[in-house]
Amino acid sequence: MLEALRGTLGIISAAAEKAGIDRKTHYRWLKEDPDYAEAVSNVAEYVTDFAESSLFKLIQEGNPQATLFYMKTRGRSRGYVERQEIEITEKKPLSWLSPKEEE
Repeated sequence: MLEALRGTLGIISAAAEKAGIDRKTHYRWLKEDPDYAEAVSNVAEYVTDFAESSLFKLIQEGNPQATLFYMKTRGRSRGYVERQEIEITEKKPLSWLSPKEEE
C-alpha cells in the first residue's frame, strides 16, 4: 500500500485499488499501527517534496506564475504580499464597539 501511495501521489482510493485492498483497511491500519501511520506521513512529505521540485523546475524555466506564487508564499517576509495583515493584540473591547460609551 505504501508503494501504491507513492505511485499515486497519496491518492488513497487509487492506491488502495492498485494495492488490492479496501480503503477501510488502509484507514484501520492508519488508526491501529503507529509505524504504518508514520510511513503514510512520510509519503505525504514525499508528495510535498515532489510538488515543490516541480514548482522549482517551472521557476527555472522562467514561468512567471510559478515565480509569483513562490514569492507570495515564501517571500512574504520580503514584502511580496498582495494585502497587509494587521494583528490586534489589545484584549479590552475597542471603544467604538462598546455600546455603553455611545449613550
